[in-house]
Amino acid sequence: MMNAKPRRGRSEHDSRPNVPPHVEDDKPSEECGLFAIWNSPDAAAHTALGLHALQHRGQESAGIVSFDGERFHNERDLGLVGDIFGDPSVIARLKGSAAVGHVRYSTTGETIKRNIQPLFAELVTGGFAVGHNGNLTNGRTLRRQLVRQGSLFQSTTDTEVIIGLMAASKQTDVVDKLIDAVRQVEGAYSLVALTDKGVIGLRDPLGVRPLCLGRLGDTWILTSETCALDIIGADFVRDIEPGELIVLGAGAPKSLRPFPPAPRRFCIFEHIYFARPDSMMEGMSVYDARTRIGAELARESHVPADVVIPVPDSGVPAAIGYAAEAAVPFELGIIRNHYVGRTFIEPTDHIRHLGVKLKHNANRARINGKRVVLVDDSIVRGTTSTKIVEMVRSAGATQVHMRISSPPTTESCYFGIDTPEREKLLAARHSVEEMAKLIGVDSLAFISIDGLYRAMGLPGRDHRRPQYCDACFTGDYPIALTDREEGGTQPQLALLAGRA
Repeated sequence: MMNAKPRRGRSEHDSRPNVPPHVEDDKPSEECGLFAIWNSPDAAAHTALGLHALQHRGQESAGIVSFDGERFHNERDLGLVGDIFGDPSVIARLKGSAAVGHVRYSTTGETIKRNIQPLFAELVTGGFAVGHNGNLTNGRTLRRQLVRQGSLFQSTTDTEVIIGLMAASKQTDVVDKLIDAVRQVEGAYSLVALTDKGVIGLRDPLGVRPLCLGRLGDTWILTSETCALDIIGADFVRDIEPGELIVLGAGAPKSLRPFPPAPRRFCIFEHIYFARPDSMMEGMSVYDARTRIGAELARESHVPADVVIPVPDSGVPAAIGYAAEAAVPFELGIIRNHYVGRTFIEPTDHIRHLGVKLKHNANRARINGKRVVLVDDSIVRGTTSTKIVEMVRSAGATQVHMRISSPPTTESCYFGIDTPEREKLLAARHSVEEMAKLIGVDSLAFISIDGLYRAMGLPGRDHRRPQYCDACFTGDYPIALTDREEGGTQPQLALLAGRA
């Protein structure tokens, strides 16, 4: 999403002059991507390739820490993976057969170099590098306690709270220190860590955030998505289970279960929007899940139409499924320009207004004179949807019906996805009929929550025992929001949490 190279030699407090993603794109913003590798002669190069495959999960910064048996080596910077690690000399400096890497997107906090992950610390047990995808919902509370006890913090990320808890732990083994730390935290998280003994992976007790295990010969990999395994030719072994800690070192991977069993609550938005469509998650093809969601959406809310058009790129698989189920032609009626970065033109108010036209253009030949069904994955503020609808009408559509492959987003996420405060969510303030008028469509429909669950292979949402985290649609938060309950708002939480 950002293709401007970071300027070298700048102060770490200089943030890039790009328009924040949630302002320009009007989408829930990506999370973070993790990649860790053990026992590879090309550890750093493979990590850089894996992070490149995970670039969609974070475009603000990237980092890799490697270990050569004696020393840790670190390269981190603001920008895209290719900009930071494209120079072979950078990879050459990352010596060793083990590495961890991270691509980051922050919620609100600062985009500064000291927040770039993996974070590194010298503990009494030795060097420790950690990358984190998720959000700690008691991170602010724990940070305040640690500061009172004399802990020092170098970043504004909640990830550093985990390091602080490890440093304060009386345990003598690094794995035991990590277990001691995470037993005190609340939230949704996946972690990868590098020590002088091996690589550690950990998933939160409910399995909200993804993490999987791969293998390439005698090399073992942990990563957020299977597409990062594909890029280096590794085989997918299995998903890390909710609440599982896995250690990659000498011998076979070692699995530990530091938490009591809990109901699985994987983030359903991974299947709707976040993950790459060529990834497998929780035993399911993301692409197949999205096409099934589109088909269910058509069964629930189809209207007479001449053409089904996706809002690119994330709406494409759902639109394919919708068109097939409704027996209506699928067309690429909106073409996306992938090569316009946010710093292409000075972001004045006028240019921001043209932002959608810079990135999308209507394919008039496939729209003019047609009744159009537009398929998208979500509506957050509604600003981009309004502009897309205007574009399609200007291209000659006689009717525009919008269909959304997620239920209405009525609640903020506190578990690692950047969503606006509730009062800024269009669906939290308006009925579907009111939203349709505001964005200018002839009709608007969202998939129902039960329809979403049916598309995932379940009979519907069991309100007593839901199998996904769907809090952004239902308000059913499966994890305590300790910081929020103590008086913090979403921005205040994010300021200290940053984004792991």
